[in-house]
Amino acid sequence: MGKTKRHIRVLMAILGLDGHDRGAKTVVAGLREEGMEVIYAGLRQTPESIVEAAIKEDVDVIGLSSHSGGHNYSFSRVAELLIGKGVAKNILLIGGGIIPDEDIPFLKEKGVKAIFGPGTRIKDIAEFIRANRQWGGN
Repeated sequence: MGKTKRHIRVLMAILGLDGHDRGAKTVVAGLREEGMEVIYAGLRQTPESIVEAAIKEDVDVIGLSSHSGGHNYSFSRVAELLIGKGVAKNILLIGGGIIPDEDIPFLKEKGVKAIFGPGTRIKDIAEFIRANRQWGGN
């Protein structure tokens, strides 16, 4: 019997006190339409709760959203925790929301592989995930 193909599993979460979730919910629905299994953790998540859920749910991708300006700390904290738990090479970390262009190099240096701003096509996000998802390789 052949191996069954597993869907890409994505955990989508909104960090901190940010109360804006329309964009994240749109991405969740779009990635599901693209054939991915998406777990929506919702609003007001901490970096620790996101990493814990990602490991527990055995996800391939974490998608973070921020509109409140705390992205430099919170996104990089998630990346740091993934490294500390030894799973950074197994989980693709991406982000979106209102992120100033000048902050993107810092976030990428910390381990966020891509930032998707308002207006990004879902198909482009899905294609990035498929092209950059590392299946294993710890």
